[in-house]
Amino acid sequence: MKQLLGSQRTFSALFFSSLICVTGGVIAEQKPNIIFLLTDDQGYGDLACHGHPLLKTPNLDKLHGQSIRFTDHQVSPTCAPTRAALMSGKDPFRVGITHTILERERMDLKTTTVANILQDAGYETGIFGKWHLGDDDAYQPEMRGFDEVFIHGAGGIGQNFAGTQGAVPGTSYFNPIIKHNGVFEQTKGYCTDVFFKQAMGWMKSCADQKKPFFAYIPTNAPHGPFIVSDAYKKPYLNKKVGGKKLDSATSAFYGMITNIDDNMGILLEKMDKWGLSDNTILVFMTDNGSARGARFFNAGMKGAKGSVDEGGSRVPFFVRLPKSKQAGLEIDTMTRHFDILPTLTEIAGGKLPKNEKFNGMSLWPLINGEKKEWENRTTYFHSGRWAKKGAPGRWGKGDTNPDNHKYGKFAVRTEQWRLVGKDELYDIQKDLGQKKNVIAAHPEVAARLLKEYGAWWDRVRPLMTNEDAPLDTGKPFIEQFNKQKADQGIPAWKEPKL
Repeated sequence: MKQLLGSQRTFSALFFSSLICVTGGVIAEQKPNIIFLLTDDQGYGDLACHGHPLLKTPNLDKLHGQSIRFTDHQVSPTCAPTRAALMSGKDPFRVGITHTILERERMDLKTTTVANILQDAGYETGIFGKWHLGDDDAYQPEMRGFDEVFIHGAGGIGQNFAGTQGAVPGTSYFNPIIKHNGVFEQTKGYCTDVFFKQAMGWMKSCADQKKPFFAYIPTNAPHGPFIVSDAYKKPYLNKKVGGKKLDSATSAFYGMITNIDDNMGILLEKMDKWGLSDNTILVFMTDNGSARGARFFNAGMKGAKGSVDEGGSRVPFFVRLPKSKQAGLEIDTMTRHFDILPTLTEIAGGKLPKNEKFNGMSLWPLINGEKKEWENRTTYFHSGRWAKKGAPGRWGKGDTNPDNHKYGKFAVRTEQWRLVGKDELYDIQKDLGQKKNVIAAHPEVAARLLKEYGAWWDRVRPLMTNEDAPLDTGKPFIEQFNKQKADQGIPAWKEPKL
């Protein structure tokens, strides 16, 4: 592990002048606001600051320079599992998430969320964009700890699958129809611009009322289909990366990221203008490996979205702290998506429920230098996504018994090793690109990790609560939209004045 910089040890005194560190949490006289930006299907290599030779991300690069960077941050191979871990502080399989569709994206209703905890700690909580943890009423974010809800349905704008998941008719990346605190509204503009504008308007309102806030901005972009204005797409069209000419879809994918970057620039400017920068923690993360860019540039890693190789699960994770002299600090300790909940809980002075066991660990000791060394954790990945009985098309074909997929697409990571399936072992610290399988030289390591993986599966298997969920359901999100349209129509979104 990289030696943590000595200046970390004094961080608690440098954070806020009003910050007090006490046993059981970090408490401030004025609680820090928290903004958490999560982009969809943007990989580790899809940033200029991570070495991309063509992609332009000047504002995310600026944030990178101002942040503490966790360079070995691991998430799930696909989006709903990562979102579940972020929200719950637990392995996604423990809260019922084994897929992104077919009711397997619904987060177990007994789950305490980070929004619940921050609400209890005195925060206003808002979500702006993609939820993707259940479209049925009881699973919606207003029932999971969010005060302000501004979301599209399904796992992507316009998506529809068997079961309750489904986007409202007529919605699109441009002028999307959004469910805003229970009322569907017709917005105007590109989806990412709309989500950022609504989030910023809400943040300013909270700040004006001197209420601490947690703003969760999970964008739909750059998830496919790859749709963006020509102004963003054209700069990349027919350009080459690594000797390969970019196709139309990848050019749009990169354009979507540049649009996100422009919105980040506006957010940074408004934070300064409104006096929020001095009391706001700003976090940037993505939800899995690249959906489109990995074939052109992948920061030296193998694998993309859906893969249990390093490129499928290592993502950017930047944490900008107010008035921090830690800008540019890199922490290469392996961290995970389920560490977010305990970290934000500690920063906010919140309390973890005593009757729940979390997989995550607070990263605050790494950030403020309380610990120079960190537990060498063993952590597990599985792509899930096996067939389901009664599902239409390809998802209904094949073995539907989860137990028969136990040794399918899985991986195990420690600080040093990555076991991929039963037959591949890599020293990831020496071989990030997974070019040399060393299982023959270290059979004892592989055997130990495989045994630990088997024990993990046995623990999580009984908690896969959505495996037998019926698919012959209604679609509440769509039904509510249709009823509102028939009864009162769809009002125009009131765009915030920034």
